[in-house]
Amino acid sequence: MKIRDTWPRWLLAVALLATASLASADTLGKIKSRGTVKCAVNGEVPGLSMKAADDSWSGMDVDFCRALAAAVLGDADKVEFISTTAAKRFEALSAGRADVLARNTSWTQARELTEDIRFVGVLYYDGQGFMVPRASGKRSTLELADAKICAIADTTNIDNAKRYFTRNRMPMEIIPFDDLPAATNAYLEGRCNTLSADQSQLYAARTIFPQPNEHRILPEIISREPLSPAVREADAKWFELVRWTLFTLINAEVFGIDASNVAGARERASSDEVRTLLGYDSAINARLGLKEGWGARIIAAVGNYGEMFERNLGAASGLDINRGLNSLWDHGGLLYAPPPR
Repeated sequence: MKIRDTWPRWLLAVALLATASLASADTLGKIKSRGTVKCAVNGEVPGLSMKAADDSWSGMDVDFCRALAAAVLGDADKVEFISTTAAKRFEALSAGRADVLARNTSWTQARELTEDIRFVGVLYYDGQGFMVPRASGKRSTLELADAKICAIADTTNIDNAKRYFTRNRMPMEIIPFDDLPAATNAYLEGRCNTLSADQSQLYAARTIFPQPNEHRILPEIISREPLSPAVREADAKWFELVRWTLFTLINAEVFGIDASNVAGARERASSDEVRTLLGYDSAINARLGLKEGWGARIIAAVGNYGEMFERNLGAASGLDINRGLNSLWDHGGLLYAPPPR
């Protein structure tokens, strides 16, 4: 008789769960062995993650994944992008098909405590909004009584809209769709007279409309949608690395270090903070499991947070989204990272 045959079933279950947790905990080792970072993204939202006809990728979420590859593997191109739906995104992470989820996902209490994931920090402060045809004459969400609203299923958008309309005693009808393209097509076909999603997605969708100027994004934001990358709960070491990659992007902007000057930043550095930021603190490097200069590699590959925002969402992107809450804390925004010391 095998020894484990005498174990109580609950003890065997605990042992198997612990083994699974240990197996999933070495994500960093698997990435180094594999030679790529597997990143679950959306793939259909310009500015956040978009796959072009030539198979190239762009967006804030995409650049974040590239930053991880630059830090761990020394090459920002060593990323395998995995397009996921809203309904399947957490499963892609928990099943191990992705190392990190960077798919315009709102950080909520229920998700963090019930999906066995950990959100690493806010990459983009967003909020839910509404779009209507300019011909409707509507300029406020408070004019949307009796609206037929196209929205994306398996997101926070539907519940947010229901609460908002109930609170303001306005009847409405929500028509759910599997993804943003389906909801957008239905809106353009007139199956609904309002489109609701995170504002970043509304701006992105409008850029590819046949007549973008014929549609108005209403000014009100009805929810808080802090979009954050996420990792599996058991991946403590990987969590630290992913979180400090985000903080490195933010702190680089704080210190005025960007893709154009990072090469000489180490030589000019007069503080331990800058050396730590660029990845030249041996104790921290050992803790994270990274080679010297990992911070410098991140900045050289994708720039600092401000460069990423401008390239993907700002005026240079064609979306022309104002930084607003995504400005640094000392410029009127919420963007804040612990110092590298």
